[in-house]
Amino acid sequence: MVEIAILVGGPEMSLPDLHKLDHDGLLWIGVDRGAVRLLELGIKPHIALGDFDSVSKDEFEWIKKEVKDVRRFKAEKDATDTELAVEAAFTEFVPEKVTIYGATGGRLDHLLNNLWLVFQPKVRPHLAKLQISDRQNSVSYYQPGTYELKKEEDKKYLAFICLTAVEKLTLFDAKYQLKEADFAYPTSLASNEFVSDTTLFSFQTGLIAVIQSKD
Repeated sequence: MVEIAILVGGPEMSLPDLHKLDHDGLLWIGVDRGAVRLLELGIKPHIALGDFDSVSKDEFEWIKKEVKDVRRFKAEKDATDTELAVEAAFTEFVPEKVTIYGATGGRLDHLLNNLWLVFQPKVRPHLAKLQISDRQNSVSYYQPGTYELKKEEDKKYLAFICLTAVEKLTLFDAKYQLKEADFAYPTSLASNEFVSDTTLFSFQTGLIAVIQSKD
């Protein structure tokens, strides 16, 4: 198994320090301009893919020189570059975790597409392994069950986002608790907090995104 990090082309100001995240067991996929950013940081992606409409001719030649596996697609296609990268991560490898960076902070249509990737039939079976992360937030996805969340060291806030109708949501030991609450439509239960290093929650139907964040 491997851990995969996907860098897409969102605003650089929203990115965490990628050098601190890089390690020997991490496999990078650079998407469009994300491939250039990785090379600029001295990180060589395992795969570079996209239509590369946001890189110059010279930058694309640099990508081809430095990256062994370069996949160029037409701009007119039925999947976004990010979707293609996520598909490659889950179909060509057996990752224990896939984290997307650079997927927030830019165009809202791209943001919504990225947040809703888990509804796609090809992605949904893997949603427990998928995370979206930026400088301030991390987003993880959950299907019905009981889960113990571990507080990320630099995060203060906790949110439970009902992406669909949800039944019997219980927040056992967060700062603001719930007991078997039902929600008939998508709802953001924002600005909750951990009271210890872990918190427990459960629900019976639906799909939930959990966001840990900081100011």
